[in-house]
Order: sequence, then structure tokens, then C-alpha cells
Amino acid sequence: MTEKTLTIEGMTCASCVQSVEKAVKKLPGMQEANVNLATEKLKVHFDENELTIKDIQNAVEDAGYKAITDVVKKSFIINGMTCSSCVQSVEKATRKLDGVIDSNVNMATEKMVIQFDPTVVTVADIKKAVADAGYEAQEDIDAESSADADREKKELHIKEMWRRFWISGVFTIPLLLVSMGHMLGMPLPEIIDPMHNPAAFAITQLILAIPVLFLGKPFFTVGFKTLIKRHPNMDSLVALGTSAAFLYSLFATIKIVLGNESYAGNLYYESAAVILTLITLGKYFEALSKGKTSEAIKKLMGLAPKTATILREGKELVISVDEVQVGDIVIVKPGEKMPVDGIVVEGTTSVDEAMLTGESIPVEKSVGASIIGASINKTGTIRYEATKVGKDTALSQIIKLVEDAQGSKAPIAKMADIISGIFVPIVIALAILTGLAWYFGGQSGLFAFTITISVLVIACPCALGLATPTAIMVGTGKGAENGVLIKSGGALETAHKVNTIVFDKTGTITEGRPVVTDIVTANGIAEQELLALAASAEKGSEHPLGEAIVRDAQDKGLTLSTTEGFNAIVGHGIEVTIDGKNLLLGNRKLMDDRGIDLLDLSQTSDQFANEGKTPMYISIDEKIAGIIAVADTVKETSLKAVEKLHRMGLEVAMITGDNKRTAEAIAKQVGIDRVLSEVLPEDKANEVKKLQDEGRRVAMVGDGINDAPALAQADIGIAIGSGTDVAMESADIILMRSDLMDVPTAIELSKETIRNVKQNLFWAFAYNVVGIPIAMGILFLFGGPLLNPMIAGAAMSFSSVSVLLNALRLKRFKPSHA
Repeated sequence: MTEKTLTIEGMTCASCVQSVEKAVKKLPGMQEANVNLATEKLKVHFDENELTIKDIQNAVEDAGYKAITDVVKKSFIINGMTCSSCVQSVEKATRKLDGVIDSNVNMATEKMVIQFDPTVVTVADIKKAVADAGYEAQEDIDAESSADADREKKELHIKEMWRRFWISGVFTIPLLLVSMGHMLGMPLPEIIDPMHNPAAFAITQLILAIPVLFLGKPFFTVGFKTLIKRHPNMDSLVALGTSAAFLYSLFATIKIVLGNESYAGNLYYESAAVILTLITLGKYFEALSKGKTSEAIKKLMGLAPKTATILREGKELVISVDEVQVGDIVIVKPGEKMPVDGIVVEGTTSVDEAMLTGESIPVEKSVGASIIGASINKTGTIRYEATKVGKDTALSQIIKLVEDAQGSKAPIAKMADIISGIFVPIVIALAILTGLAWYFGGQSGLFAFTITISVLVIACPCALGLATPTAIMVGTGKGAENGVLIKSGGALETAHKVNTIVFDKTGTITEGRPVVTDIVTANGIAEQELLALAASAEKGSEHPLGEAIVRDAQDKGLTLSTTEGFNAIVGHGIEVTIDGKNLLLGNRKLMDDRGIDLLDLSQTSDQFANEGKTPMYISIDEKIAGIIAVADTVKETSLKAVEKLHRMGLEVAMITGDNKRTAEAIAKQVGIDRVLSEVLPEDKANEVKKLQDEGRRVAMVGDGINDAPALAQADIGIAIGSGTDVAMESADIILMRSDLMDVPTAIELSKETIRNVKQNLFWAFAYNVVGIPIAMGILFLFGGPLLNPMIAGAAMSFSSVSVLLNALRLKRFKPSHA
């Protein structure tokens, strides 16, 4: 199965989404197709043996829209060309590559501008094709042609909508003054006064209306095309309403010119023009707001540096970041961005990773430390080996995750989709039936006509279609800004329903690395001396507790002694000789077996054990010397996170392979409600299932590697850890920082987003439920006013913009760390 994302052009409302999905889903070999109105993207899963991208594009075109693959435009400097046949050779070599849309070489500038699908063909493939043709291609890293094509297209669309609006306004305002000014007591020149010269009055309005209709041409071409294909959309409603108003006015103008002056009061040119102008203004604001919903992706994309300094054959070269290969040695100076992911091989520095993890404190890096691409080098110059490049870098993975999440559909969106699919045909039927009902009920044809236009124009499936995807786009983007990566709209929706949080202990609640917590001495030995002896004995040990003692001694700058006669006593500890002294280090059983008097240290030892620490006894020449307690310490934020989850009304459980006493000691420190101890890694998923069987909605929080089955079993899997290491496949939500306070943040964000979606859907439905009956004349029936089609057009535009503005309120979301 192949997964592809296509950009759909020509969609205006939720019924367009339905049309595209329906057209694509019926293709043989198509497994899944999802269209997102806010991002204007179609995501498809299909069998490439049965179906091609071209087939999908043709199906979309048949439905009245256009599907295009995501295209990148890049500029290359071509070396070695001498004549126009060289141009032909390079163009031919590159154009035949799969994924290349167009390739143009300019002999005078010696440059090639190429458009290609980056998911099919890479920069390296293009350079190889040019090399095979006998020339050399170098990416023109100073060229701006590699700018984000999608962003350019959206900016052009915004400019085009504004141009259409202001030019329409230039003709619509005088049209309104001519047609309605005299009703408000504004004098008209006698030459176009309807009382003195009705023909000139009508023709002037016609002349002013034509440019507005011409500028609104896209409404008519799309609207009538989809109507003919029996998939009418919002444009169909606008096209029908305004066309009817214009054609009736044109008929009235002909009657006036032929001498029937009574038609001078029956002109609707201003209604058609004002409706088109107001809806164009609404579309302009909609395009502006849509641009703001995707700012998170733009910010992430803007993080990546365009160039990299690498070391090849002893020389420093500045190349495009796309040309960096795994294994290259990258040189980064203070203040520069890391171009790709890698491992430090030379130098030390501190690195600001805030833009990716949300962690404000710079992280110290030395030889062997991992580097995340797009993080900022703060202090020293380093060299590091590139380990992940291109689409494999952490930043690229994050961008893909956020894009996928923004393109996905939440279950709550399905209801709006179903309604939108049948909405427009119902509105068209209602408009015609209402007009006929008023006409046969005794009203004039003009009255019935006004009602029909108002119903067509006020109905707005746009608001329904935008309600869910816009909120999810802003919500997932806001999560990414806070180091919380939400993989899908479904995950974002499910998270707010969770009532039980299960934390893995090691590396999640605790640091995952044992440290020395206490040193107690006996028989007059000094603390530092005891630690130095114990560390000397454990030097070279692979046991985590031994490593903790050695690490502590090294951190304190203690000198370690050479050991002799090392003897490991299985299950008990070790015996060594240091400077002629016989030293025993191990558990209580080892001391008892050797008959060593523990003095009053046994009580201290029991206290440590109750606190979840592991006490290690040390004796020197058969006399007790003291205890060193080692523990996997609780993270600073664990207690605050659990307290906050409790305040949110959630039950918190902990799952661990530790014995019951140690597990309960840790649980007591952080206020855990339920402890699941002595659980083997393979049984964690079963423990999660047992909680689900109790009717609980469970979120599992783990390190994303050995907890994968449990993360997959839970209603929501939350992987905690750095972006380069987390198991992205098994988790629904990824926390970039190892900070448990991000768990309540993820749930808060889910609640806020779903609340926003529900508000959007409420206003979208309420608007139509209230607006359509008013347009049908229900107020007029009880002595109230009749809805003017122009006001209907303004209200319709406002409904979409209000939904988008409400979604943008989510941008103000801030996690409450109280």
C-alpha cells in the first residue's frame, strides 16, 4: 500500500469535501481517502498495482476539482555546458526522472530551474542524472526559487481575493447609490433618474454590474460545473442566486428599453453585485484566517537552516542542507543552527533545543552527545557526524507528524461531513419550494423570487466544513509549540475522555538512572573515604547500582584505588582487596553469612528500603564500615504532575517490575492512587486491558520503547522522551521533553480543542437553523420584515469567518502549571 498527499484546488465548502472523497473512494485499489477543507489536502492509501496518481487526479478532475502533487522548485548551477544542445541534453536527462514535473535550463545564466515531487525524486537523483549526461549540477543555495511553493500559492490567493474585492467594491458602491440612493432621498442626475429616464437608469446599473459578475466568474464556473456533475456546493448556491437576480434584471431592462417602464422598480443588479462582493470579502478573510491556522507548520519549517558547513577531503565546504549525507562531518560555530541530526565527535558546547522540545535551558553537549537538527549552537565550535539527514531528521519527523495530524479527521467531524453531503441539494429544493409556496399562496412573482434568492444565498456549508479541521489544525500546532506532538485528530479527541493515567515507573516517574542518595558511616570512617573505597571496588562494574557509586565518586573528584583479588559472590555482592584491606560490599545476607555485626545500621537499612532505596553494606576487615543507599530518584516534576492530574479529576496508576515495597515507596512519594508492581514488560499491556475492562478510559505514559505493547493497548499512548528516541509508531502523543507536566498539558489541550470544535459546530448549525427559516420568510409570516438577499450574503460570509476566528482563539492556549 502507498500513502500520498495531494493538494486539491477549487474546494469551497464541506460538500466539496464529500464530492472529492466520494469520487476517489470508488476507485479500484483505494483503501482510504480523507479530504481536509482547512488544509485543502487529500490523503490517500491505495494499492499502486491497481491505481496510479494520474487515475486519482483524473477522478478528482471529473468531480469538478483539480488534484496536484506537492511540488518543490529548486535552482541548480550547471557546469560544463557549451552550446544549446547541452541545454537539450540536461533538460532531457532530468525530465525523464520519475517525479520531475518540469525542468528548464538557461544557457546564458547556466542555471536549471526544476520542479519535482520530493517524495518521489531527491536532489541527489537530479544531480546524478545531470552527471550521467556529462555535466555537473550544484544546488544554487542563494536562490529563492526553493521557497515553499505552497506558501507562495496561498499568499497569491490572498492577494487575488483582495484584488477581486476592492475592484468589485469600486463598481458596487456606485451601483448601490444609483439603484437605492433615491429611496433614501439622495438626488440622482436627471439623465439616470428612474422617474425621467428609466432606460438609462437600468442600463447604467447593467454596465456597473457586469464587471462585478466578471470578477466573480470563479463562483459561476465552479458552481455550475459541480451542479451539472450532481455534486452541488456552496458556489452552486451563490451562482444560482446571483445568476437568477442578474438574468431577471436583464429581462426587466429589455422590457424597459422596449417601453414598459413599470419594470424600473424590479431591478436586482445591486443584489447580485453586493452578494458577490460581500462573499468575496468573506473569502478573503477566510483565506487570511486559514493562513494563520497553519502557522505552526510554517514556524517548524522555518527552523531548518538552508546550508551546512561540512568537512570533505580536508576542506570546509558550504553546501545545501539537502546535499548533506550520512557520515559527513558537520562543523557548527557559535550562533549557527545545526543542519541535521548527529553525534558530536569533537568539541564542547551548549545547545538551545527550545524550538523543538520547549525546554528553555540550553543543554550541554560534549563528544558522544546527540545533536538534533535545527537546534542552535550557543557557545563553542563543534564537529559532529551526520547520522540522520533529509526526511529522517527529528525536525522532518515532527513536521510530518504535525502535518499528518492536521490532515486527519477526528471522529466528531464525521457528523458534519454526513450533513454537508446532503446540505446543498436540500437547500436548493427548499429555495424552490418556498418560492413556489409563497407564489401560490397569493404573493407576487417578485416576492417569491426574492425569497428564493435569499434562501440560496444565506445557506452556508462552509462553516460546517471548517468547524472541525480548523480547530484541530490550531490545536495540534499549539501542541507542537509546547513540545507535545499529537499524531492525529482522533488522538486529540480521545485524550479529553481519559479518566485513568497509567505511568511506567522507570524513566517516566523516575529519572531511569540510579544515583547515590545517602551515605551512613560506622566505626569512625569518613564519608569520602567510604565512598572512594566502594567506588574503587565497583570500578568496571556493569551493575547499575555499582555504576551509580562510581559516578558519584567521580563527580566528587575522588581518587580511586587499584583493587586486587576481585571475587563476585552471586546474589550477594563482591569481595575485593584494596591497599591490603579486605572489603565486602553487598546486601544484608552477605554480612550475615560472614558474621559481621551491623550495630544499629539494620534499622537505618530498613528505613531506606521503605523509602524505595537499595541499601548496600560495606565492611572493612570484618568490621562494618557503613551503608551507601542507591535509588532511581523521582523526577522533580512527577509530584506536581500527579497533583495536577488529581485536580483534573483523574485517577493515577503506576506500573513497574519492581517489588511491591519499593513500588509503594515511590508511589507514596508522588501520590499515586493505584500501584501495579512486579509486572513483567510483556504483561504491561494485559494490566492496561484489565483497567479498560473495568470501564475506564486509559492513557498509558511510557518511554515508548519497552512499553510499546502497553502504549498500543491503551486508549491513548503517550511516549515520553527526546524526539530522536521515542517510538513514534506505538504512541498517539509524543512528549518531546521528559517532563511529566506535559501529560496534563496534552489533556488540557485536548479538552480546549474539543470544546472549540463543539462551539464551532454549534454556531455553524445554529446559524443555518436560524438563518434559513428567516430567509424563507417566517418573520414576514408573523408581521416581521423580509430578509434582503444582500443581508443574507453578508450573513453567509460572516458565518465562515466567525468559525475561523473562534478556532484562532485556541492560539491563546497556555498550559496551566499551577
